[in-house]
Formats: sequence, structure tokens, C-alpha cells
Amino acid sequence: MTKDYDLVVLGGGTGGYVAAIRASQLGMQVAVVEKGDLGGTCLHRGCIPSKALLRSAEVLRQTKKADEYGVETGAASLNFDRVQQRKQKIVDTLHNGVKALMKKGKIDVFQGFGRILGPSIFSPIPGTISIEYDNGEENTMIVPKNVLIATGSRPNILSGISVDGVHVMTSDEALSMEELPESILVVGGGVIGIEWASMLCDFGVNVTVLEYLDRILPSEDEEVAKEIEKQLTRKGVTFVTGSKVLPETLQIKDGVSVEAEKEGVTNLFQSEKMLISVGRKANTSNIGLENTDIQIEKGFIETNQYYQTKESHIYAIGDVIGGMQLAHAASHEGITAVEHMAGKAPLPIDYSQVPSCIYSHPEAASIGLTEKQARDQGFDIKIGRFPFKAVGKALVHGDTDGFVKIIADKATDDILGVHMVGPHVTDMISEASLAKIVDATPWEVGSAIHPHPTLAEVIGEAALAVDGMEIHG
Repeated sequence: MTKDYDLVVLGGGTGGYVAAIRASQLGMQVAVVEKGDLGGTCLHRGCIPSKALLRSAEVLRQTKKADEYGVETGAASLNFDRVQQRKQKIVDTLHNGVKALMKKGKIDVFQGFGRILGPSIFSPIPGTISIEYDNGEENTMIVPKNVLIATGSRPNILSGISVDGVHVMTSDEALSMEELPESILVVGGGVIGIEWASMLCDFGVNVTVLEYLDRILPSEDEEVAKEIEKQLTRKGVTFVTGSKVLPETLQIKDGVSVEAEKEGVTNLFQSEKMLISVGRKANTSNIGLENTDIQIEKGFIETNQYYQTKESHIYAIGDVIGGMQLAHAASHEGITAVEHMAGKAPLPIDYSQVPSCIYSHPEAASIGLTEKQARDQGFDIKIGRFPFKAVGKALVHGDTDGFVKIIADKATDDILGVHMVGPHVTDMISEASLAKIVDATPWEVGSAIHPHPTLAEVIGEAALAVDGMEIHG
């Protein structure tokens, strides 16, 4: 038997299930095909579990400093079993919430592996979905008017290195560690690598980060990256940048050892475990793209600004199309795609208005152009910076390192980029997002009354500093 749908979503991650909900709101009959659990990577192997662990690391770090606040707690220790239990409870709670949302939207969920078929007796155009089940149950055929590919991504692996999940891990396996190692090599100084380095260091693990490029966090503003490296180094993380790991030298015996080349000199690095964090790879294999005219470029599905592929009834969103590879970006891509299917003429997403966050300690958050990008694009810029140490709430909070940096166009006064590093900036970046979307000028942001004492005062002062009008600087 086959069943017809207005939309079938391949992948029940953050982008996929949000798109399904929006389609249901628009009156579509919707099905989601997910081989694993609803919520996908973000909920089960990414955003949520990693931030739960980071929160435990934060509480441990703060507890160890409690005497600075006049609170005597005795020696703080870590029960990693309890940390993992708390993490799983959070994941399970949110997973049940997503399942409830599917029921509320009357969205059918098929737990199996979906594959796009070519033209057949079911449909004259590619798009019929064959669903395969692990339990040997007969395949199900469903026929959609539209397909949305939201199959996400998986951790990339360095060629020549095998992941055994015990000694050599990706973030997927690391999230399920039953006990912490004494030491770890983190290969890759991007966002995921830095979050893990920060977390494990706070948990008391000896951490070394090996980064191929000449600095960590290459996608962030250089000043922010330097500040994070400085603060993490102060906590005990060792950074070796400009370092090329030599996979053929990897040995696993009483731990892990590997050689890395830096400026022509080869050095040996040893640790109990190794975490590979070198980006993510789109999940495009075996989903039937060969049965369509969909084009792949550098491993990612090509789409137009409404996320249509070369097959006009097949759309793709999220990590599988590359881009920013952020959960909130995928969600909005899904909404845009579904509204376009429904003839709603949505506005294309302006990616300069999409914020990104790093949940290490210190936190970092940004939106828009970095200083280098702005200069490279030919803008004549003006910059306002303001440090947290000049904000009363930061002193009260006990975390005064970091700053906010605002980059504006001298000619138009438009805000080109906002970059933050310091306490709770992942929560404060939303003000910058609103400023970008309403096209506010630095003067307008600075003129908005920021309550005192709050950490957010730093944003108002940084905005005023763009024109040299900061009050407390």
C-alpha cells in the first residue's frame, strides 16, 4: 500500500521537524521519515547534550571559586555518572516534547531509512519515498507532492585515522563517555573542538588542542579568537596552532600517541584519548539523489534561495546544504522552504542576520561581518569596543574578562558586525540580531536604555563607543 502526502520530510532533526510543524500549520498533510530519534543530531548528539555537560562544568568551576563569594562549601568533586544522567534526562524530556509536537500537528512519523525513488508507477517524477526498516519489516512506499531533504551531517574524520569510539573519538562518542580521561588530544580548534576543550579542562582533564591553521576559531573575529585562546590557556589548555597531524604515526597502546608537524619540525603528542573535531560531512549517501537531477557541489546539495533543488518539488535545508550549519539556521531554512512550497513568497534568509554562538568559557557570540571581512569587502569602517571589566554587573558576577566589539560602515552608519566574548554573551547576542534586522545604527542601540546593573550595559557602551561617546570608558 502507498499513502499520499503534501510533504515528506527526510530527517527529523531541528530543521526537519520545525519545517514539518510549519507545513502542518499551513494545512499540509505531512510525514517525517527519521531513521533514529526525533530531534536528530542537535537534540541527541550535539547542541543539547553538549550544553548540558558544559553547564555541569560551569557549576563545578563556580563551586571551586565559592569561597571568593564568602560561601564555604568544602572541597568540590565531580560525579560524572550523575553528570551523564542529568544530560540524558534533559535529552529525554525534550525528545518527548518533540514527539508531542508531532502528535499535535497530526504529522505521521516513520522510523526508518527513507530513499528517493525515480519515476515509477507511483509517480511520473522522482520523489516517491521508499522507507526501509531495521526489523526486516516490508518497505513502505509513500508518495509526496513535495520532498524536503533535512538529513543533516555527521562528524568528519581525518583520512588515515580510524575512530574506535574508545581511544579515538568524535563528539558523538565523547558524549557517551562513562568516565573522564586524565588527558586528551583535541584535533581541531573550531567551535566544537573549543567547546570540548573548555568543558574537559573545567572537569580537570589535561587538554591539548592541535589546530592545522595558524589560529583557533578561524571563522570568528580575530580579536575574539585571541581572547578565547588567552583565557583557555590561563585555565590550563595547551594550544599548538599551525600543526599538521600525521595520521600514519597514530599509535594506540596504553593511550594514544601521534606526531604533528609544525614549521618543518615533527613533535610527538601523547594522551589517554583523542577527540577528532575537524568539521562535519553532509549525509547525502544512499538517499536516492542519483535518481534525481539534484546537483552536489563539494559534498553539499545545491539549492536556490528558497532551498529548491534542480528538482523543483524537492527542497533541501540544514547541514546537508552546507552554509552556516547551525540548528537555528536550519529551522528558519525549513520554514522558508515550506512557505515557498505553499506559495507564500517568503523573504530569503539574509545570513548576515544569523547569529552564531560558542558555549565555551568564555562564551562568544557574533553576527555579521568580522573586521577582516568588512575591510576585505572594501568598507570604510568604524569600530566601538567596550570591556566587561568596566561594567558593574560583571564585577558582581565575578567574571570581568572579555568585551563587545561593534563594526559599522562610516558611510551609512549601518552595523556590519557585532562580536562578543565574555559572560552570558550567547544570551545577549539577540539584541544585536534585532538591531541587524531593524537596521539600527550604533547610535540607536546606544540610545536604547539598558537597565543598570546588567551585563547588557556593555552593548550600549560599545555602540556609543563607535562614535567615541561611551560614558564609562
